Amino acid sequence: MPAIEQNDQVMVRSRVVPTDPTTVFALLRNPRQHQYTEPGDWVRDAIDPQPLKEVDQVFGMNMAFPGSGQPYVMHNRVTRFELDQSIEWEPGQLNEAGEFERGGWFWRYDLAPVAEGTEVTLTYDWTATPQAFRDEVGGLPAFGPEFLDASLAALEKALESEA
Repeated sequence: MPAIEQNDQVMVRSRVVPTDPTTVFALLRNPRQHQYTEPGDWVRDAIDPQPLKEVDQVFGMNMAFPGSGQPYVMHNRVTRFELDQSIEWEPGQLNEAGEFERGGWFWRYDLAPVAEGTEVTLTYDWTATPQAFRDEVGGLPAFGPEFLDASLAALEKALESEA
């Protein structure tokens, strides 16, 4: 799988977790576990608890704006699914007809077996986000690379609690 390089619109961070790629992938493909892979209280719980299994699958998550706690719903479409290797989704919204409309950013996890367990590489890419949306939310990214580091630490903690 090709590596994604970090630039002014892409953040990439990695961490080695002491478990195998199959276990890591099982947690990432389970929307019910996503709230435990985020370091804050942004992701709340899954609307669609079915495991992710294919590209173009859409799943909904209950979310809350940081600071205010104002709830909202985010739908996500799986855009990459390589069992035990890579999973990616693009957040967006369902329009009035129930069709998915992408927001222009994506989250991707790449997994590589290493002697100590699995190297997990988390990518946040907002390259395709429309300028109007960027202006509406006060610019992107809404956080720095330390958020991705904390997300990977939360993922490791979630994996430990499942063991």
